[in-house]
Amino acid sequence: MSGVMENMDIELTESAVARIREILSAEGKHGLRLAVKAAGCSGLEYVMETVNSPESGDLEKACEGFTLYVDADSYSTALKGLKLDFQKDLLSSAFIYQNPNQKGACGCGVSFSV
Repeated sequence: MSGVMENMDIELTESAVARIREILSAEGKHGLRLAVKAAGCSGLEYVMETVNSPESGDLEKACEGFTLYVDADSYSTALKGLKLDFQKDLLSSAFIYQNPNQKGACGCGVSFSV
């Protein structure tokens, strides 16, 4: 059962919102889905995908120009309090996950533990 949860404790910076809107526009999608999956050396890996509708059980948050969908299990175990930023410099650009639940990360930076 999905539903709007405006007070979901996930923050998107202005630069993240702008980049997400660009990506969604280019792909003709209406939403961004966040989740975590078991992977890597530390246990969990972020999953970000463009979508047109939520999956069963997703939490929803209206953002400027799109809907953020978050896997409910991922939210309760690993994503509560997440701040998502987008940073760009001369050599690279990337989404940066600032997660207060993160207790450790692998050396390559791909996976993390809570």
